[in-house]
Amino acid sequence: MFSTETLKNHVAFITGGAGDIGYEIASMYGRFGAKVAIVGRNRERLDNALQKLRAQGIDAAAFVTDVRDFDQVKHAIEQTVARFGALDILVNNAAGNFHCPTAGLTPNGWKTVIDIDLNGTFHGCLAAYEHLKRSEHGGNIISIITMLGVTGWPGAAHAAAAKAGILSLSRTLAVEWGDDNIRVNTISPGPIGDTEGVQRMYIDTGRDELERRKTALNRFGTKADIAHAAVYLASDMACYVTGDNLVVDGGRWLKYVAA
Repeated sequence: MFSTETLKNHVAFITGGAGDIGYEIASMYGRFGAKVAIVGRNRERLDNALQKLRAQGIDAAAFVTDVRDFDQVKHAIEQTVARFGALDILVNNAAGNFHCPTAGLTPNGWKTVIDIDLNGTFHGCLAAYEHLKRSEHGGNIISIITMLGVTGWPGAAHAAAAKAGILSLSRTLAVEWGDDNIRVNTISPGPIGDTEGVQRMYIDTGRDELERRKTALNRFGTKADIAHAAVYLASDMACYVTGDNLVVDGGRWLKYVAA
């Protein structure tokens, strides 16, 4: 379906790019011809990810960036454009979350997740806008959310509200920025088995079988499933797709299983 030239000469900027899904997207983008910049707060993790990307022959850069700080995001995007000459794809993947019933959630805990997820996404979109307008391929914004932001997420009201906000923001920008030839979409992953989050939340706690049964396909997804969706949305194959939420969750949002 994809070729090594699917994203040839595209430049992608990926927040949370040293983590599970972010790194997988960066790696797959690079293998399909893109130049990639990854950002995150942890220098050691960024350096390790950058080394692995370059070992695959991918033209990559990494910048320490806290997405909660607009000036840092703007500077990192400017560095990316200075390095690669353009910006074509923005992937908003950085996220924070922790389990907490809402009655026990502190204002600071709420603010922290909203700042990373929702405000961080807005910062990326705003900082990238002028560069994406000038993309010779057409600008692309892809944000990673979850259907739990639509249906509700007991024990994670902060993350649910942030992801719902990202969906609304993305659909608003799809209309506002359509005339600028910028497409704006979201991806909603389900339980992705080869990630730290699923390992910590489900497998280590003995809930993995229940979580598998919650999906229509009765299995966990993989990071590659999400990266393939991100390649599709960034490619010419999706040139008439904007304002969409691509659900890649094995049918979890359709199925009810009692705990």
